[in-house]
Amino acid sequence: MKPLSEKRALLKLRNLKNDFRAFIKQNFEHRAKDCQTCETKGACCLDAHFVNVHITHLEAVLIREELEKLSPEKQTEIYRRIAETIENYDLNSDGDSFQKTFACPLFEKGIGCLIHSVKPIPCIQHACYERKEDLPPDELQAETEEKIECLNTQTYKKFPRWLPLPVYLDSIKRG
Repeated sequence: MKPLSEKRALLKLRNLKNDFRAFIKQNFEHRAKDCQTCETKGACCLDAHFVNVHITHLEAVLIREELEKLSPEKQTEIYRRIAETIENYDLNSDGDSFQKTFACPLFEKGIGCLIHSVKPIPCIQHACYERKEDLPPDELQAETEEKIECLNTQTYKKFPRWLPLPVYLDSIKRG
């Protein structure tokens, strides 16, 4: 596997996410409830019994870059929320982190997802579908996440670790 610079890998990751988003939108979203008309906007993102989004190091770097577009004050507020989420939900990088759930610290009421253009694959695939047969197949997410693993491996020369979104963001934040 040919090594990739982080800059090049981030571009490939962004394109991968854009392609995945377009595919989901074209083939599945028309069967889902529109988030803009939802009576409980953000409930799925803030449901601490539901959210269990894990990301890789490369995704964390991409999200950090997106957050750096915000004002320094807003960034401070978001990283404070990330730290509170880690503490409140006892999140860490040890053991089976896939068993723990949390409310997403990157969703803001009245605004929505603060990283919408680079949000993780599970978030892109998620929507409110009334019928189970309308859901995108799980294989789509798995295939795309395998591609993300390959990008991480090419970039950092080791198989990626998947950690809860707040844990990874906290570990790579800039001072």
